[in-house]
Amino acid sequence: MSSTSPATATRPQVSAPARPRPRLDWRLRFGALSLIWGFSFLFMKIGTEGYPPLQVAFGRLFFGTVVLAATMAVKRERLPRGARTWGHLAVAAFLLNALPFSLFAYSELTIPSTLAGICNATSPLWGMVLSLVALSEDRPTRIRVAGLGLGFLGVLTVLGAWQGFHGLNAAGTALALLASLSYPIGWIYVRRTLAGSSHSHLSLTGTQLLLATIQLAVVTPLFSKLPSHVAVLPLLAIAALGALGTGLAVLVQYGLVAEVGPTTGQMVTYFIPVIAAVAGVAILGERMSWSTPIGAVIVLAGAALTQARPRGQARPRGQARPRGKARPRGKG
Repeated sequence: MSSTSPATATRPQVSAPARPRPRLDWRLRFGALSLIWGFSFLFMKIGTEGYPPLQVAFGRLFFGTVVLAATMAVKRERLPRGARTWGHLAVAAFLLNALPFSLFAYSELTIPSTLAGICNATSPLWGMVLSLVALSEDRPTRIRVAGLGLGFLGVLTVLGAWQGFHGLNAAGTALALLASLSYPIGWIYVRRTLAGSSHSHLSLTGTQLLLATIQLAVVTPLFSKLPSHVAVLPLLAIAALGALGTGLAVLVQYGLVAEVGPTTGQMVTYFIPVIAAVAGVAILGERMSWSTPIGAVIVLAGAALTQARPRGQARPRGQARPRGKARPRGKG
């Protein structure tokens, strides 16, 4: 989703040299990406019905890594060199993949996929708070501060604060919010350590997913047992979550940003909770109170305002970029 969708979470993302315009119109790819990331929360929910959360997160990373590894092989991309780069990518893999993917999977044991998708949309809000502390060049404006306040007001609306959070699973919601917080922490780390990397976007992202898969391959057996039987539908959901929502989505998003720019490319973030909510209600039969969609709209409006920049000011981002090349931004 996040926000960069949990969905959105396979950073660092870098730019590529100019390339021929794809045959498929960017609007169609934008819509497909929104659907893929929006349905990721539904896939997670179905996956946890047959497998423990850590196995869901591991499967997601495994299938996503397979897609990127195949793409790297076709394009003859090499893995980055240098122990320092691999060390930074290992930290990025934990903060941007292994940790949030696991937290979202655990959260959906006790909260609807709809709520998880909305929690993912708070990532830009956390990002603004953290950037004000960690990035000295990222100065607040009145509009951004107003967006921050509006966004958290939306969070309280979604959670039904005036009712004392009645009927809300606090633990599951906290895990989803922590997952969304993990993304901007990872972005800031990447910006401080991998900005200016000479390695390609595909090489860095593929290695990051590989390292995250290895991390969960070590941890998962320690905290979960192999299932007694193979649950086919949950397994298919996990495969779709990884191959589509983590592997293919990264490639589609990268192409979008390279073609239409980061401002348009990042707008996919604001469609993810809407699609997650519709999918959860229509397919899984999840219930939704009036405060959920109203609060979600407020959250998205606030998140959009926190991304506003004065004219002429470059938008700081937490992605690595090759030397001498423009830097796009991705999404969850």
